[in-house]
Amino acid sequence: MLKTLFNAFSSLKLTVACLVIGCVLVFWGTLAQVHLGLYKAQNEFFRSFFVFWQPAGIGLKIPIFPGGYFLGTVLLINLLAAHLRFYQPGKKKIGIMLIHLGVVLLLVGQMLTDALSRESVLHLRVGQAKNYSEAQRSYELAVTDTTDRRSEKVIAIPCGLLARQGQVTDSQLPFAVRVKTFYANSDLSEKSADGFQQVPTTSGFGNGFWWRETPRETAMDRVDMPSAIVEIATAQDGPQTFLVSAYLEQPQQFTYGNRNYEMLLRHERYYMPFSLKLLEFRHDDYPGTDIPKNFSSRVRLHNAQNNEDREVLIYMNNPLRYSGLTFYQASYDPDDGGSILQVVRNPGWLTPYLSCLLVGAGLAIQFLCHLIPFLKRRLA
Repeated sequence: MLKTLFNAFSSLKLTVACLVIGCVLVFWGTLAQVHLGLYKAQNEFFRSFFVFWQPAGIGLKIPIFPGGYFLGTVLLINLLAAHLRFYQPGKKKIGIMLIHLGVVLLLVGQMLTDALSRESVLHLRVGQAKNYSEAQRSYELAVTDTTDRRSEKVIAIPCGLLARQGQVTDSQLPFAVRVKTFYANSDLSEKSADGFQQVPTTSGFGNGFWWRETPRETAMDRVDMPSAIVEIATAQDGPQTFLVSAYLEQPQQFTYGNRNYEMLLRHERYYMPFSLKLLEFRHDDYPGTDIPKNFSSRVRLHNAQNNEDREVLIYMNNPLRYSGLTFYQASYDPDDGGSILQVVRNPGWLTPYLSCLLVGAGLAIQFLCHLIPFLKRRLA
């Protein structure tokens, strides 16, 4: 039975079948972007092991087609099994080995990139410095101990935990955060309207608001705006419920154990061991036209850990690569007084280049292994 399985996984027919199914998946997933949007289509078709179908009125999801992760895993197993089955050691087979190694590295590198890469945004106004970037499509509940403004302590709770609508505890918090209601996407209004309900809070400034749950956003130019009702059991006043929302820029405030706290639902932050300060942003057009000629940000990079303090110019096609992060000039504020940098963390960014070099070297070696003996025979 093991031999049968090994022969099946090392079969060329399996390779062809996976490639055909992959073409169908790409075509189907591309069409699905029209209705699902880019991000949802990516998650359902390519960042999953199966494509699921959920009949109307039934909570059960039924797998109906292989997903991108499944196909990639099968192709990787197929390639390794075929190499073990058919590879014959020898100098003339070095090229074949390099080609297989390059393709394996390409598949593994893509999986690592998909799992470990991260994109965020660093928005700076002229004269402003930050040591963190922010996610565009994910949020967190920041609970801050503001008793001593000189040494504030921040505890961040990801929205994934809030969505479970249960009790969230942390060893650094003397109280529990109980999520009463959570909307992954919502509308918030100061006036009553059809479909809206009054926000059920007992504390803070949420009593005058009306809200409703809305479908998740899938368009690239729109993001979810989550809202939640959270409960804090304080010793002085008993349980208190607060509204936290991505629409609110002002934090909710309360007291627990003679200490002052603030709660704010904000974009998820990724802190860096250094800071960037925007010294100047330039937006230049070609003379007499509205055609952009240059977008550039002159920033000061300060890293106290290694006493590094220098100026860097970031402009189109010339990013800053530092400490495993890449900073691209992505956008700017309408008044030209601020810059928006895209921050990319991709530990596996070198794997596609290395895999292409290995495949290219393998093809060249394999070609020369056949060309040189052929020329010797012709010239003999």
